[in-house]
Amino acid sequence: MRDLNGCSGSLSDELLEWYDRHARDLPWRVSPAARKVGERPDPYRVWLSEVMLQQTTVAAVRDYFLRFTTRWPSVADLAAAADADVMAEWAGLGYYARARNLLKCARVVADDLGGQFPDNHDALLKLPGIGPYTAAAIASIAFDEPVAVLDGNVERVMARLHDIHDPLPGAKPLLRDHAAALTPDERPGDYAQAVMDLGATICTPRKPACGICPWQTPCAARKAGTAPDLPKKMPKKPKPTRHGIVYLARSATGTWLLERRPDKGLLGGTLGWPGTDWSEAPTPNPPFTADWQELDGEVRHTFTHFHLVLRVQSARLQAGFNPAPNQELVPEEAFRATDLPTVMRKAYELYANR
Repeated sequence: MRDLNGCSGSLSDELLEWYDRHARDLPWRVSPAARKVGERPDPYRVWLSEVMLQQTTVAAVRDYFLRFTTRWPSVADLAAAADADVMAEWAGLGYYARARNLLKCARVVADDLGGQFPDNHDALLKLPGIGPYTAAAIASIAFDEPVAVLDGNVERVMARLHDIHDPLPGAKPLLRDHAAALTPDERPGDYAQAVMDLGATICTPRKPACGICPWQTPCAARKAGTAPDLPKKMPKKPKPTRHGIVYLARSATGTWLLERRPDKGLLGGTLGWPGTDWSEAPTPNPPFTADWQELDGEVRHTFTHFHLVLRVQSARLQAGFNPAPNQELVPEEAFRATDLPTVMRKAYELYANR
């Protein structure tokens, strides 16, 4: 096996040669061939895609990205958008704080920075919603700053390349050091995307395709036979289960009663059904007095830190009902279940299929 010390240049070159042939075709990406003839990535599209991709898959993000960039093709367009419109387009993508920070960041860039994203990692870190990984990704991909990018794919590749058995998240600093040592001064943006592609398509979590990997020879874990077991992770704590009730109210003409959640907290800023708190024993809290009927079945949904079980109750919304300040009456022609967060959409589907 080749000694990894002192050969970072050749490893990077090998990976870039592989990337030139096998780069994924993604709607936010400028291909290596296009970059070689002078086409530059749009920082807005790089930023938008990276925010969307946080804790989400490429398959899930692709259609959202295309809708966003069709509706808001520039950062100025997004900055001028209504909060409710952006939250509705984001519905179903999850982790809604990302959407709120997306708007904050777009408005800072549009209003305070003349519509131009900063061109370096440290300045990008000062923008709302941009953490170390996202700043590194934008800096390298959009501006070719040679800064190491460390997402889950890169962590896995580095752990296997160096056969590191220290568990995550404690191993992150060591893995970042290895990633930084391999990041080249030439084509750092392409290299960042190459190592992420390697993890996404070949050095996958299960059954890595070591036989076609461009780094199969220097990979220490392949030689040791430990690649499928890496990276190591600390055991996950079991998730608790919380319960709640949501109330679906519709008028005789099809108008729905919806409620805007507070900006802070889970599903913050999104429109959904009125309901109780989510706890071990929620207290019933219907939005108005009526003959509420409980639907057969229940809604089950899993968030990052807990499982949720919702009961669904329905009643007729009477004409003349006066909604609270955080509630909205949405006419049938304006209601789109796809604008709801996934858990709220599940409640609607239970109602619609009753």
